[in-house]
Amino acid sequence: MNPLVIISSGTKGIGKATVERFMAGGFDVVTCARTESDLLELQRSLQAKYPSAKLFVKAVNMAVKAEVEAFVTFIAALNRPVDIIVNNAGLFVPGQIHEAPEGTLEQMMEINLYSAHYLTGGLVEGMKERKKGHIFTLCSTASITAYPNGGAYCVAKFALYGFTKVLREELKTKGIRVTAILPGATFTSSWEGVELPPERFIKAEDIAEAIWSAYHLSAGAVVEEILIRPQLGDIV
Repeated sequence: MNPLVIISSGTKGIGKATVERFMAGGFDVVTCARTESDLLELQRSLQAKYPSAKLFVKAVNMAVKAEVEAFVTFIAALNRPVDIIVNNAGLFVPGQIHEAPEGTLEQMMEINLYSAHYLTGGLVEGMKERKKGHIFTLCSTASITAYPNGGAYCVAKFALYGFTKVLREELKTKGIRVTAILPGATFTSSWEGVELPPERFIKAEDIAEAIWSAYHLSAGAVVEEILIRPQLGDIV
């Protein structure tokens, strides 16, 4: 049986690239997204491309606790050990925090932080029982550098980075590795409409390859965090 990786929000950008990288590497994958048609198209295309791997999909809004819990139940019903969790769900809304519409901070926290908290919490007990597993969280350079138009997004990403660092301390004696990924501007739909050439951005596939490589270190080593920026630096 193939090892199993859980990747939230896997139909676009970094999530999609990571789904494909792990399927190409012989993993079965469980992923989710809000739009079922996108999931079914991803499943159709990748199952045809990687017939020896399986892709399980479920429509989920990761900003809603009950739906994240339903996703955990869906995963548990497979009755298989989870080797890797990739907390990839996220959303960027620009603006300054002191001018943000009511509910903006709550929205940013729900999708960028709470989704990772609930998904990890629902799956980590199995890892602890086996004393084995790897948890990745997709943080951001916005987790360590505040910028004026980052607003509530920066706050949520700072919190996600802190969540990851706490998990690392809590789980290092349990045999579970924890890694924070901090990408700079990556060529995804978040940057649609920006008049910059694609080569000014990081490729989503580069982030996926970094996750793949970090996972494949020996059990006695862990990459605690990976900071990746475009070669020419941050886009501000």
